[in-house]
Amino acid sequence: MSLLQPFRRAGAALLALCALLPGCDQKSISELEEGVSTEAQVRQRFGEPERIWQDADGARTFEYNRQPAGERNYMITIGSDGVLRAIEQVLSPHHFERVQPGMTEEQVHRLLGKPARQVFYELKQQGEWYWNWADGTRRMDFTVVFDKSGHVLNSYAAERLPDGR
Repeated sequence: MSLLQPFRRAGAALLALCALLPGCDQKSISELEEGVSTEAQVRQRFGEPERIWQDADGARTFEYNRQPAGERNYMITIGSDGVLRAIEQVLSPHHFERVQPGMTEEQVHRLLGKPARQVFYELKQQGEWYWNWADGTRRMDFTVVFDKSGHVLNSYAAERLPDGR
């Protein structure tokens, strides 16, 4: 075992812990520049993405999920040239407005990232996905309701209950 092995493990653990803290994300974002930073620099600052989405134009979008502990999800687009194209925090009203009846679960996941939790109600034959987000100082939930075939029926935002639900 290398003498550096424990430090590498500690560094990886620190990076994972840092990913849960909004301040760490803001610091990482401030160190990156659209049109200049590389994929390697993005991975160095954010770690491995939870999922990589292949875009039609050859770009790839890295999903960095901060659910259920956090209130943000990031989609970071890397162009086909390997250069950072865009960083978006996708848990926001202007992204929620894009969720429309008839969309599939996959389309919603691509738009908002992985939800904090998913529940299926047998009696209703409906599923609900929930994302934690913040609207100023209010802690909120965004909910998408799916039919049994996985298509959006409706969606809504509501203030989170004091017990965190």
